[in-house]
Amino acid sequence: MQVSLNALSLRPDGAGTSTYIRELLHAVPPQWQAGCTALVQQDAARDLPAAVRARPVRPRAGAGRAAVGMLLRAEPGDLVHGLDVDLPLRLRGPSVTTVHDLSVFDTPWAFGATRVRGEQALIRHALRRADLVLAVSQFTAERVRSLFGRTCRVTPLAPARDMVPARPEEVAGVRERYGLPPRFVLHVGSVEPRKDVPRLADACRQAGLPLVLAGGGPGDYLPGHVRRLGFVPRADLPALYSAATVTGYVSLYEGFGLPPVEAVACGANVVCTPVADLHALLGESVTWAGAQGAEGLARVLQRAADEPRRGTVPHLSWQETARATVQAYLDLGARPAAA
Repeated sequence: MQVSLNALSLRPDGAGTSTYIRELLHAVPPQWQAGCTALVQQDAARDLPAAVRARPVRPRAGAGRAAVGMLLRAEPGDLVHGLDVDLPLRLRGPSVTTVHDLSVFDTPWAFGATRVRGEQALIRHALRRADLVLAVSQFTAERVRSLFGRTCRVTPLAPARDMVPARPEEVAGVRERYGLPPRFVLHVGSVEPRKDVPRLADACRQAGLPLVLAGGGPGDYLPGHVRRLGFVPRADLPALYSAATVTGYVSLYEGFGLPPVEAVACGANVVCTPVADLHALLGESVTWAGAQGAEGLARVLQRAADEPRRGTVPHLSWQETARATVQAYLDLGARPAAA
């Protein structure tokens, strides 16, 4: 039996969802030992391993990308897995959907109205049609059960394979390439309202630590003293984490929250809020921030900046995530062709 994967959300150098798709597609084939095909945008096809056959389509964003996923065709009886929720309108075999978060239901104020309506419809369709639902955190699983009455299996994310402490020469190269100050706070991720970047920026100003942002998104509401790098190559992230005095992540809502997990894996000093499952995963590996104002957050950042790096890596692995994913396929009756 083939597995048809909707991997349209995979983007070159993309963030959390792209990391999930990229790492899972490398970890599943050795355990599945059967055919996998992935619907993928042409410019991201190079991220697929040789064991996964690409079905490339012209790059599309937003509603156009969702429409392609809704029309995904698989052979009768083949299993379809929507790696970012989306399932096709017509299913001719078993199906699995992965839910990353329910932010368009829980924090609709953080998005445009059109996006909220579109993504809510996609999620409702997938949760009605899927034979089995995977969630990337216990928090997201609980939200799915609360809002839709569906039980999920939790298959958590893990640090990407390349998220390891950088060598001194790599750190020096990144400092020179981006013109980084000697001491600074780094934020990795998109700039959107639920990330609460303005509060972090205000706290950094009060703490006397420049804020450097690595990620896209509108920034017209950010103060002028914030340094924006835009999207940076994934290859630079471990050295950026190592170069930063503190990595700050004070998000108000996450389905998982991968950047602080990867920052810890790279040996960074991290200050973050206990969103999703992060407190259970990271424990004493980070300095925790609450909902205090910028002045209180500034004191937390100053304290973290003067503390030694803790460097405890959470016990997460893509092999375990892949094993649980393959078990979901088996439980729906899928069997490798060689079995």
